[in-house]
Amino acid sequence: MHCERVIGVDLGGTKILAGVVARDGVVGRTVEIPTPGDTQESVLAAVDSAVDDLLEDGVVAIGYGVPFNIDRHTGVALNATNLPLRDVHFPDRARARYGLPAGVENDGNAAALAEWCLGAGRGADDLLMLTLGTGIGGGIVLDGRLYRGWAELGHTVVIAGGACCQGDCHGRGHLETVASGLAADRVAVGLYGRGADASLLVERAHGGDPRAVEALGEIGRLLGVAIGSLQNIFDPDVVIVGGGFGIAAGELILEPARAAARGEALTPADETLRLTRAELGDEAGLIGAALVGFEALDGVR
Repeated sequence: MHCERVIGVDLGGTKILAGVVARDGVVGRTVEIPTPGDTQESVLAAVDSAVDDLLEDGVVAIGYGVPFNIDRHTGVALNATNLPLRDVHFPDRARARYGLPAGVENDGNAAALAEWCLGAGRGADDLLMLTLGTGIGGGIVLDGRLYRGWAELGHTVVIAGGACCQGDCHGRGHLETVASGLAADRVAVGLYGRGADASLLVERAHGGDPRAVEALGEIGRLLGVAIGSLQNIFDPDVVIVGGGFGIAAGELILEPARAAARGEALTPADETLRLTRAELGDEAGLIGAALVGFEALDGVR
C-alpha cells in the first residue's frame, strides 16, 4: 500500500541515524544518536532505543543497514570492523522485540540500493558505490541486480605493505586506512594539532587553506587509484561516492579522484568514467535500510 512506512536504521561507526520512510523514499521523522563504542550490549541498546522512539501507527517493518559482513545462509551479521559487535541476527532480534518483519543488509550495499533505485544511479544497469564515513563501505549493482555479497571495497589494497588497517582488520594499506573519515581525522591532527578532525580539515579546505586542499587532494588521489582498479574489473555505468565524510568533502576529493581513476582505467573507460556524489546525501544509508525493510515485508528475501 502507498501509505505503508517502515523504519530504516543506518548503523555507523560514529552515529546511528534512523527514520520513518515511505516506499517512494520520502523520509519522515528521524532520530540521530551517537554510536556507543564500548560494548556490544551498549550498541544494541542504542539501536533499540532509536527504533523505540520511532514506533508509531503505520510502521509495518524494520530494515537495518549495518557495517558487517553478513552470512547469507543464516542472516547473521558476522563482524563489524569499527564497532565492538559480532554474530548478531538483527531480523530475529527485531521480530522478537517488535513482532514486525525485518531485514538486514550491509550498510554499503544498502546505500548502493538506495542510490540505484532513487538517487544518482537511477537507470544504471551496473554501478559501484563507496561510502566514506568512519570506515569505507561499498556496494555493487551488476546486470540490474544488487550484489548481495560482502562488497568490502574499502578493504581494497592501494598501498602494498602500507599502514595497518583500522578497527578489527589485520590487513595493511587498505583504502579505508587512507581515505576514510578516520584517516582524515589523523591528517587533520597532523596539520592542526590535537582535537582537530575531518570536519575541520574540510572546513579549512573550503576556506582556501592550501595545506588542507593538498591533504584532501591526496586522499582523493588514493581513492581514485582504487576506483580505477574497480572500473577495470566491473566497468560500471557510474561510480557514486557518499557517506558523511565523502559528502562533506565533495569535489575536494572527487576531482583528484577522477584524474587518478582515469589514469588507471583501461581505454575507453579512461574517458567515459563517470564519478559523482551521492544524490541522496547522508540519508542514502537510511533510505537503503528502509528499502531492505520493505523487501522483508514483501517476502522478497
